[in-house]
Amino acid sequence: MPDMTAWQTALPFLFAALLFGYLLGSIPFGFILTRMAGGGDLRSIGSGNIGATNVLRTGRKTLAALTLLLDALKGTAAVLLAGHYGQNFAIAAGFGAFLGHLFPVWLGFRGGKGVATYLGVLIGIALPGALVFAVVWLGTALLTRYSSLAALVAAVCVPIALFLLGHFLPAQLFLILSLIVFIRHRANIARLIQGSESRIGAKG
Repeated sequence: MPDMTAWQTALPFLFAALLFGYLLGSIPFGFILTRMAGGGDLRSIGSGNIGATNVLRTGRKTLAALTLLLDALKGTAAVLLAGHYGQNFAIAAGFGAFLGHLFPVWLGFRGGKGVATYLGVLIGIALPGALVFAVVWLGTALLTRYSSLAALVAAVCVPIALFLLGHFLPAQLFLILSLIVFIRHRANIARLIQGSESRIGAKG
């Protein structure tokens, strides 16, 4: 029988890890970098998203690459820092970082779609899963030149791979994160079906 007293004791700390991850994930690097570079408000450009794909639409490839790196690293940092106290805390912080990127308090809870932060959390929690994500994403992107489709296919493969590799708790976390990724990409899915989705490298 589970020790409910232990869980009741741990809950405030798990919430603290979640909040810590959320605040770290809420840092809108794409928005900050684009504005610092004189590119204006990223939310008024292209798709209005604050992630690396929309930064790329500004024509600033270096900023897009830096946004991708920083959005991933904030997820990794949240996991690794909280992970010093155990896997449950790492998972709570990772989930918080992902939610923070999607719903940043600093931008009125209007954030990105979470793919880079998803990958960053995955790197921190289960590196083999991150390798699966990278291979599937790159393969799909090279074949189709659709960033959104590559992310969706990778998001399907990751929970399955984690389960098969025996990472059962991370598999449960990433099943939830993958479902959220699909929800956040619903407009992209509609455009993919219609054949109007923008390909990698296209502007607008």
